[in-house]
Amino acid sequence: MVRKRGEHGVLILTAAFFISFTFIALNYYRIAVEQKDVPAAQLESTLTIEAGRCQGTIYDRNMRPLINAEKKHIAAAVPSALDREQTAEYAIDKDSFYEQFDKGEPFVFDCSDKALESDGLTIFEVPIRYSEHQTAQHIIGYLSDDKGADGIEYAYDDILRNNFPSNSVSYKKDGMGRILIGDGKKVFRSSSYKTGVVLTLDSDIQKICEDCGSRIDTGAIVCADVKTGDILGLASFPCYETSDIEKAMKDRRCPLIDRALYSYSVGSVFKLVTAAAAIEEGFGGRTYACTGSTDIEGKIFNCHKLDGHGLQDMTEAMTNSCNTYFIDLARSLDIGKYRQMAEYLGFGKENYLCAGVTGSGGVLPTEKQLSVPAERANFSFGQGKLAATPLQITQLTCGICNGGDMPVLRLIKGITADGEAVADEKPTRYSTAMSSDTAMQLRKMMISAVRDNENSKARSNVISLGAKTSTAQTGKLDEKGEELCHAWITGFFPSRKPKYAVTVLIENGGYGNEAAAPVFREIAEKIRELNIKKK
Repeated sequence: MVRKRGEHGVLILTAAFFISFTFIALNYYRIAVEQKDVPAAQLESTLTIEAGRCQGTIYDRNMRPLINAEKKHIAAAVPSALDREQTAEYAIDKDSFYEQFDKGEPFVFDCSDKALESDGLTIFEVPIRYSEHQTAQHIIGYLSDDKGADGIEYAYDDILRNNFPSNSVSYKKDGMGRILIGDGKKVFRSSSYKTGVVLTLDSDIQKICEDCGSRIDTGAIVCADVKTGDILGLASFPCYETSDIEKAMKDRRCPLIDRALYSYSVGSVFKLVTAAAAIEEGFGGRTYACTGSTDIEGKIFNCHKLDGHGLQDMTEAMTNSCNTYFIDLARSLDIGKYRQMAEYLGFGKENYLCAGVTGSGGVLPTEKQLSVPAERANFSFGQGKLAATPLQITQLTCGICNGGDMPVLRLIKGITADGEAVADEKPTRYSTAMSSDTAMQLRKMMISAVRDNENSKARSNVISLGAKTSTAQTGKLDEKGEELCHAWITGFFPSRKPKYAVTVLIENGGYGNEAAAPVFREIAEKIRELNIKKK
């Protein structure tokens, strides 16, 4: 019988395949037989599953985490050692769990806190970097490509992301690549997230500042310890969510800007500086009759009370916030000493808090500029070219409350390796801005500006305080053609033994007494309540 050529080829191919298969099987058997006495350790390997990268923590002054404050649970799973449906009950995202489980390879998944450990399931508690409504967001900053891009995250990137070891579980694998369940499991739970940076912020006071300022469209609040200059609370409005930086970048209000670091026209708060310079030069007892306006070389300057305040001393002029009194007072001052007082009190100087977080120096007019009578008149009540930040105004108030010794504002307390002890803490630095007598007189004026002004909305029924408001002109008009003004207040409490200095700025907020003073009062009252609860 004659076979066709095609059939003959198939037979040859089949035979070749059979011979090859037999050779491979025999060779595999030979290897297995030859290695039967080889120690198991030489055949085993290790499989390591990482579960959650660790990053350092940013703490408040009391070692309470400002980030990494909340926790979630992550499970490392070995499918071959688990019941699929039973384990799925723990999964946060069941669809993703099933997809990974069915691949048969070890994997990690987010699980509930009800998950129970077993040989094939290892549970880790992992810090969540940011809370849903993250406190102190402008100070903390945010990440980009897993690196610090702004704020403390940027300034201390090397410390907060220092190649810390991750949580992990390791299993031994036999020579066939199968995971050995049981004694071969080794779990590493990292505690390196405790390493981090300690701030001067008090998380309770920070929350008070944020809550009390929640109705501010754009602006800032700063709270500091008058003795040390430690920043206890710093809030900028509006805030933003780290989960949607793109949205923040498109917001016309520019929420990524930390407005506590930006300079604005100051207004009547600066009358405190004019008063300080005058007292130091011996003009503290000056009286002046306000008629509602004054003529400075042909330029008319009006007081906000158009029919005038009449005869006043310095305390009354501060309480009434009389522009013309301070214009007249400034005309008597030595320009060099006057400007130097402003410089001593921090105007024109940056507030360096840490790398990438520096308050603007603002604008302090030169002596030459102040030699122009109209410019000096504007300067006397905080208008004209002068500009300052909420940080600078808060530092001014600290100097007044601390007997003339002005502390340098501080945000960084130190670093920590274990979340308990603080290292590298720097001492408080001071500069003498004025005499203790001048500072005492200014404190009394600020107390009077609230206590003796029946229209003051900073006045509280539960806590004594001192403050000075501003309604700072910007030269810009709204859609109705009315001038936009920044609302300011800076003050201290309690009045007898000042402990806290607080500054509130509401950008384009209108009158300081109407917009900023109620926020200041509420902060003072809530901090008082907080301290009562702590006793």
